[in-house]
Amino acid sequence: MLDRVEEALAFSTAGGELHGKFSGLASYEAYRFSGTPLGSVFTSRRDFFNPRLILFADVQMGSHWYGFVQSRFDRGFNPRDHTTQLRMDEYALRLTPWNDGRFNFQIGKFATVVGNWVGRHQSWENPFVNAPMMYDNFTAIYDAEIPATAQKFLSGATDDRYDYNPVIWGPSYATGASISGGLGKFDYAAEIKNSSLASRPESWELRSMNFAHPTISSRVGFRPDQAWNLGVSYSEGSYLLPRAFAGQPPGSGPGDYLQKVIAQDLSFAWHHLQLWAEVFASRFQVPNAGNADTLGYYLEAKYKFTPQMFGAVRWNQMHFSRMSDGTGGSAPWFPDMWRMDVASGYRPTAHTQIKLQYSLQHESVSFRPYSHMLALQLTIRF
Repeated sequence: MLDRVEEALAFSTAGGELHGKFSGLASYEAYRFSGTPLGSVFTSRRDFFNPRLILFADVQMGSHWYGFVQSRFDRGFNPRDHTTQLRMDEYALRLTPWNDGRFNFQIGKFATVVGNWVGRHQSWENPFVNAPMMYDNFTAIYDAEIPATAQKFLSGATDDRYDYNPVIWGPSYATGASISGGLGKFDYAAEIKNSSLASRPESWELRSMNFAHPTISSRVGFRPDQAWNLGVSYSEGSYLLPRAFAGQPPGSGPGDYLQKVIAQDLSFAWHHLQLWAEVFASRFQVPNAGNADTLGYYLEAKYKFTPQMFGAVRWNQMHFSRMSDGTGGSAPWFPDMWRMDVASGYRPTAHTQIKLQYSLQHESVSFRPYSHMLALQLTIRF
């Protein structure tokens, strides 16, 4: 039946110059937590349920123009209690002047070009229920407030977790323009966006953040053969919101304090085995405190046991630098942590997928250093 639905959602003009399709992902996630909820799920309960509907529209106009839209109806981009909203997460128009793909120009609101997880972040392609730790683990960076002293910053995250920022906020659907293309075994991409990789979803909209302090990001990839894909990314931009400087002495602004990221990524595919890895080195320039550095990485493997069943394991780790406390001492600006994710998936049909995941996270703190998560996700593709 879903095959017929998929066919019915495709359309084309008589001459074929305009054609496209509508599609979607309907998913249902169930979580059980022991300790603090992991990643970007915001709830005070041990059990949490998150239905989500994602609708896509893709339109090809001739051989040179392409447009797409992604809208969502769910409990928020980062799921939380007592929230329901309808959003347009992505919309863009792309121009491809030459058919060989050497150059593309895109403008709109769309996912970042940095790294390799973003290209497979939707629930159908992601072997796990959640994102790697660097994309959804919140740190002590607070984009809406400037710490009064280094000691205040090193006191850690004391407010609601959503008030703080990760190294990169999910796929980072910020607004801007990009160029991309492929030249032989190399591919490239560069973008200018209105907010940084760490910026929260509210900042991604053009009406929320203009281009007064843009972020520049890029990636260069190399494919030596069909199995390997290697990439290097760089990003630099202001992460503090303009309102953070309200009441501050004149003479400084968001453009004086940047987030800088250097990232390397790798992917490998051989028969039934797929491997992915990313390493992120990030620096936040924090007013009145100094440079807050972090080094994070993950290693991920997926193996197809049968055409319908797969298993996956992912190891995540983040290390945070020490900073001067302004009184002659020093301390880490956030606890070091690691997380192990184990998942299995089954596709009963070409349009349905079930995933079960267990995660164990450890933080270098004396109180409740271990947290557990069990997650179940059902996805229907149409």
